[in-house]
Amino acid sequence: MNSIVTPVGCRMSGARFRFAVSSSLIAALFFAVSLIGGPAVGSASKDHKSLAALSARLSEPGGFFDSDNLISNETSYEHVLGKMREMGVSGGVYIGVGPDQNFTYIAKIRPRLVIIIDIRRDNLLQQLLFKSLFMQAHNRIEFLCLFFGRPVPKTKGWEQRGINDLIDYIDNTPPDQKLFDRTRAELMRSIQGYGFGLTQADVDTLTKIQKAFFASGLDIRYSSHYKPPRSIYPTLRDLLLQQDLSNNVQNYLNSEEDFRLLKKLEEQDLIVPVVGDLSGPQALKAIGRYIAEQKEHVSAFYVSNIEFYLSRQGTMDKFAENIKSLPIDDNSVIIRSYFNYSAQAHPQAIGGHFSTQLLERIHDLLRFCAEGDCSNYTDLVTKYSIPLQ
Repeated sequence: MNSIVTPVGCRMSGARFRFAVSSSLIAALFFAVSLIGGPAVGSASKDHKSLAALSARLSEPGGFFDSDNLISNETSYEHVLGKMREMGVSGGVYIGVGPDQNFTYIAKIRPRLVIIIDIRRDNLLQQLLFKSLFMQAHNRIEFLCLFFGRPVPKTKGWEQRGINDLIDYIDNTPPDQKLFDRTRAELMRSIQGYGFGLTQADVDTLTKIQKAFFASGLDIRYSSHYKPPRSIYPTLRDLLLQQDLSNNVQNYLNSEEDFRLLKKLEEQDLIVPVVGDLSGPQALKAIGRYIAEQKEHVSAFYVSNIEFYLSRQGTMDKFAENIKSLPIDDNSVIIRSYFNYSAQAHPQAIGGHFSTQLLERIHDLLRFCAEGDCSNYTDLVTKYSIPLQ
């Protein structure tokens, strides 16, 4: 396993650069570096085509999953935040699966590079939609209005408001079909300019995703294919209002500072969408090589409950082999979700939550797999899980 050096900060002499760099540019550079938490891994090209090239380099052929997975179904997702802060999980490279739940983890970990990997190409397309939304919106309320087809409020001061006010505005403002259609077309033009070579099927998928959020608003829920949404799954509104174990709302849309961090990462092409199977032959290994090239390490890897499916199909050992290719350090963690089906509640389950969020050092995951049966899912999610309270 690889260790990594701590990024080195740089010092500037005001006298040396007084006439070469304007004070406004210095302020802008300081703001960018403070948001990212260190020097950027790469820089965006004007047309963002380098992002598409990197995504293609890291990707492998996609596959099927029994859900559109437009939003998460994990109400427990914030429960690991306090322990990660206590452990000093920050910086480095964040890897995650799925849609926008990743943004809350990213906002708190403040990595220098983000890679979102998912077996579905649809998730890559949804990440491109998020990229376009972040780049066009100036603040959180604009982000939500663009997303849900609502007019931007004319009143000022929304940057200082909390998530409850934003939700109330979206809930109490009627959707505008013409505005949504115009915004959808603008976002689509932006996405098509990123160089990902979208097919007509991709465009149709993006349109379907956008229309799903417009039609349902904050009532949208996770659902499986060919099955209606289950009431046990949270709405997007529910997810935005979830709390950590200290009863604080930590969602990325509760804080303008968190939003600006994510916007900066998107503008600099530092959130890279990738198509890949966590137990597949190429993607994770390619990601590991790229992270090593950048002299970085993985700070956190959010896998949801994918290990449940890998165990069931007998490919957990392949996942473990792929994990070995990732540069990690002693603080590198895996964030997973466990679903508390009847008579199988996790020891760390918290009342009122169908899901249980779990944290484990990646070193311990590899140790577990080296010790014996890596496909024993129950042992996998309990033996080395870090107590959160």
